Amino acid sequence: MSLRRTPITVSVPPDLARKFEKLAKAEAKNKSQLFRDMLRAYEQQRLEEEFFKLQRYGAKQARKKGILTDADVEALLFQDR
Repeated sequence: MSLRRTPITVSVPPDLARKFEKLAKAEAKNKSQLFRDMLRAYEQQRLEEEFFKLQRYGAKQARKKGILTDADVEALLFQDR
């Protein structure tokens, strides 16, 4: 991680600002640390959602081709060997 920092400004309603400050205090973090952690968690959640979306798509395509079990996958992988 770089030591350089770029300040950003974010506007939120007062009640959300109070919740954010309360959470930072409860976590014993400053607001910048909490924001970085929250951004990393959000990014991880989006990556997981994308993975599961691709997984559902792959499963749907496999079902269309009659690939329903692990044995079907193995048979397909080793059919030309």
